[in-house]
Amino acid sequence: MAFRIAIASGKGGTGKTTVAVNLLHFLSRGDNGPVTLVDCDVEEPNDLIFFPGAVSEKELQVLRPVPVIKNTSCTWCRKCVDYCAFNAIVVIPPASFAEVNASLCHSCGACLVACPENAIYEQKEAIGQITSFRLSGQNTLIEGRLRIGSAMQTMLIRELKKRVPVSGGITLFDAPPGTSCPVAETISETDFVVLVTEPTPFGLHDLRLMIDLLKEVRLPFGVIINKAGLGDRSVHSFLRQREAEILGEIPFSMEYAASYARGHLTGPVPRGISVAFEGIAAALEKKICIYEGDHSSER
Repeated sequence: MAFRIAIASGKGGTGKTTVAVNLLHFLSRGDNGPVTLVDCDVEEPNDLIFFPGAVSEKELQVLRPVPVIKNTSCTWCRKCVDYCAFNAIVVIPPASFAEVNASLCHSCGACLVACPENAIYEQKEAIGQITSFRLSGQNTLIEGRLRIGSAMQTMLIRELKKRVPVSGGITLFDAPPGTSCPVAETISETDFVVLVTEPTPFGLHDLRLMIDLLKEVRLPFGVIINKAGLGDRSVHSFLRQREAEILGEIPFSMEYAASYARGHLTGPVPRGISVAFEGIAAALEKKICIYEGDHSSER
C-alpha cells in the first residue's frame, strides 16, 4: 500500500532537505518497497545535489493556458474584468486597450466564459519542467523546477504531484519553506506530515504557524527537532503544551554540517546522527503499519 509523507518546516534552513534525503536512505533499507522523493521546492530544488549518481529518465515541460484579448474584436464591456477573481485583466475603453497580466492570471478560464464577443483566446506558456531521476535500487527522485520569473509555484507543484507513481511504496514530498499556498498544495492529500524545526525563537515561531495550518486541514503530524543542543527548551515546552509527538531529535554536529556543505548527507556520518535517523525511520514505519492495518478492510 502506498504511504505519502510530506516533510515541511515553516521556516527555511531548519534541515528539511537533510531529513528528506536521509529518510529516503533509511526507509529504503527496510521492507517498505520503493521510495520516491519528490522535490516540491520548485523555486530552488536541491535534493538532486545529494544524488551524484542519479540518472535522468524523463523530462516534461509544463505549460499553462494564458488568455489573450483580441483588441480588434473587444467591445470594452468589461465583463471579463468583473469575472476575473485575480484582478489580472485591464480594460481601458477610452484608449481601446485590453490586456491580461500573465503574472496574475491563474488560468481558470472564467474570462473566456464571460466574453460575449469571443474576443479572448488562449495561448500556451511554459511555467517550468518536471524531471524524473532513477536512483539506486528502485528509488526515484522527481524534481519540479520553476521557470525563472514565473509566479506559478502552486500550479507546478500540482502538476508535479500528478507524476508521482500510484503504485505501492513510500512517497516523500520535500515541501518548500513557509506556510503559504505552495506548502498547502504540497501537504494536501498526504497521509502524514513530518515537521522539522530547530530549538530557536525563529524555529518556534514558524513551528506554531505550521501546526496551526495542520490543525486546520486536519492532517496527522509529528515533529523532528534538528540541531538539538543549540538554543533553549522553548520548543520542547510548546510541543508538550500542544500534545504534539516528537518523532526524534537530531543532535547538532559541526562535522555533519561540513559534510552537508560538501554535498554528502548519507555517507559516513557521526554515530549520533545515524542513530537519530534510524529511530525516526522506525517511528514512521510503525505509523505505516498502523495505516495499513486501518485501511486493510477497505481493500
